Amino acid sequence: MAEEVVGVTLGTTGEGSIERAGTRQNLKPEDPILQDDTIRTGAAAFATLRLVTEARIDLGPLSEITLDAFTAALGGSLRIKGNMVFDRPDDLPPVDHTIFTAFSQIGVRGTRFFYGISHDVPAVFAARGEVSVTRGTQSVILGAGDGVEVLGTEPGGTILLSLVQRWSDDRVAAAYASVGL
Repeated sequence: MAEEVVGVTLGTTGEGSIERAGTRQNLKPEDPILQDDTIRTGAAAFATLRLVTEARIDLGPLSEITLDAFTAALGGSLRIKGNMVFDRPDDLPPVDHTIFTAFSQIGVRGTRFFYGISHDVPAVFAARGEVSVTRGTQSVILGAGDGVEVLGTEPGGTILLSLVQRWSDDRVAAAYASVGL
């Protein structure tokens, strides 16, 4: 049975790889992406992917993404390390995407947002739409122009989210630049 394609590589700059079923190859434009593939970018590399849900993902240097379960009608989940911008057109019917990071879980139903290191801390910024960010029992909703940072831990070891804040144009520009936009 053939594997279902869940995305495609639109473009790459620098070195990147795609790992599938225990084998690794160089990442190139037009590479199909299958469920459970892991895409990695090198130290000075960028990659742009498009999923079957019409979501575009831009990855920055030293980033990694693993595509778990995806279908065009339902959305799916992925795991990310490093910086990325996720963008899905507003005029499409909403589908659910769940992004798991080392620091939080991000729920999306069609929007544009950044996840990655900003001002030296893990952060999420919603450029358009609504983004739900959850860490443990703490959860916040970001609207367009809002961002949240993952702060240190409280005495019990729970990682804290910052208060939701409006991001400056300079901070947004730096976040986008970190993924080559």
